[in-house]
Amino acid sequence: MKETLLSLLEQRILVLDGAMGTMIQRHKLKEEDYRGARFAGHSHPLLGNNDMLVLTQPEIIYALHCDFLEAGSDIIETNTFNANPISQGDYNAVELVKELNVEATRLARRAANDYTAKTPDKPRFVAGSIGPTNKTLSLS
Repeated sequence: MKETLLSLLEQRILVLDGAMGTMIQRHKLKEEDYRGARFAGHSHPLLGNNDMLVLTQPEIIYALHCDFLEAGSDIIETNTFNANPISQGDYNAVELVKELNVEATRLARRAANDYTAKTPDKPRFVAGSIGPTNKTLSLS
């Protein structure tokens, strides 16, 4: 895969997908959508925890990946911008970080594989997404 990616980069510019969060907002999801059945009794609000949607609304996340691929993206990012212990701590969901990352990767990879199968001459790639946190690495 590395050789394929490097070869393509020597030939042309590769297009990365767009803002997943903005696309999610278009769905106008409510608290219960973020919770799904699995987290109906969760202790903290989940509204706005877009990473949680890989577990509660995977069909939406998969469809958004497909939208980006259909629009011409060569590389799609995992829906993991805040799938880290610091960010998930705000939602009392630290124990889900690994599952969020694994499922987000699975969904993105499935979409990339599906589109690569449709047009084998145009392979699609997946990149992990890591966003900033509200904590600094150092006090200095």
